[in-house]
Amino acid sequence: MSIEQKTALRDVHIIRYISPFREGGSLPALVDADDGFSYVIKFRGAGQGRKALIAEIIGAELARILKLRIPELVFAELDESFGRTEPDEEIQDLLKFSVGKNLGLHFLQGSVTYDATVDKLAALEASKIVWLDALIMNVDRTVRNTNMLIWHKELWLIDHGAALYFHHSWDNWKETSIKPFVQIKDHVLLKDATLVEQVDQEFKSLFTQARIEAIVAVIPDAWLEDPERGLSAANARAVYIEFLCTRLAHSELFVNQINNARTNLI
Repeated sequence: MSIEQKTALRDVHIIRYISPFREGGSLPALVDADDGFSYVIKFRGAGQGRKALIAEIIGAELARILKLRIPELVFAELDESFGRTEPDEEIQDLLKFSVGKNLGLHFLQGSVTYDATVDKLAALEASKIVWLDALIMNVDRTVRNTNMLIWHKELWLIDHGAALYFHHSWDNWKETSIKPFVQIKDHVLLKDATLVEQVDQEFKSLFTQARIEAIVAVIPDAWLEDPERGLSAANARAVYIEFLCTRLAHSELFVNQINNARTNLI
């Protein structure tokens, strides 16, 4: 299937809850699924809820366009029987409010957290990641929390749930789409991102509106609807598409900002 058509995520059913990842503020968990694989599950009932799952899908699938490594994403169905015997009340509540479709990332067993003092990246790969994070306004790729793993001596990106933060309020999203992303100064790979202008020139054309529409089309309607703000799924999809297309059209703003932030590091 062409990425110009609908991007596809497989559906799996969670069959065993193994353990929570306590370091995650929203209590993601390791589970087994009915396809024989283990997944890290991001729950729709967690703190940032559906918005974090939406940002995860968009961020991960945009990263694939740049041929960056992302664990496979799946829709993970959670049955209402889960959590009834869970002794931890916090986890029990999380599972109860997450019945239905959640998001899973393939578990990279044996992976280790990226360490900037040990693990080195080529300038092009680092520049792709910084360029992408500036595009989607990802605030969560810092030295304190890199959200990158080394697996089989290769770098893998995880957890884009903090990106696209405008959607938590929907206020001034048009203005935000052309604003600088000041948090890029804290990016763990900033000093290595010496080729962002090259990335912008060579790869921006791959981010067509058709590809963006294909990615956004994957997001379930139930995750997008916001009745409190009178926002339908179709309206929300249109906002994400316009936000990203506008930001791409003005990419020179965040490319210049990246270069200026790098200069201030020297």
